[in-house]
Amino acid sequence: MFCSKKQAAPIGDQVATIIGKETFFKGSITSQGTIRIDGQHEGELTTDADLVVGESGKLTSQVKVRSALIAGIVKGNIEASDKLELLSSAKVYGDIKVGTLTIGEGAVFRGTCHMSKDTIDESNN
Repeated sequence: MFCSKKQAAPIGDQVATIIGKETFFKGSITSQGTIRIDGQHEGELTTDADLVVGESGKLTSQVKVRSALIAGIVKGNIEASDKLELLSSAKVYGDIKVGTLTIGEGAVFRGTCHMSKDTIDESNN
């Protein structure tokens, strides 16, 4: 596990569910695979894997995922146990709880952020 030379697949590399650009879905989505949204979703979204929100994607949702890559708009709280990446076109309005956060230049984030991974090197204490 620690000595493996195999690199982890990028977020969204193997998409299991796609909500297309012309699709509006209202309700709860629960999955074990990666979800990509290019359309609209309103409700709750939970997956053990990753979430990709394309530039045309618009979510009014409570989100709980492993990792997320956002290029569109999310109105609602996001909990990403691993990482959250906001691309330059992203707009996130809500509180986030993440392990690692990356915000691209030009992205909009309005809310509070709680980073759950400890970044202090405890060997220096």
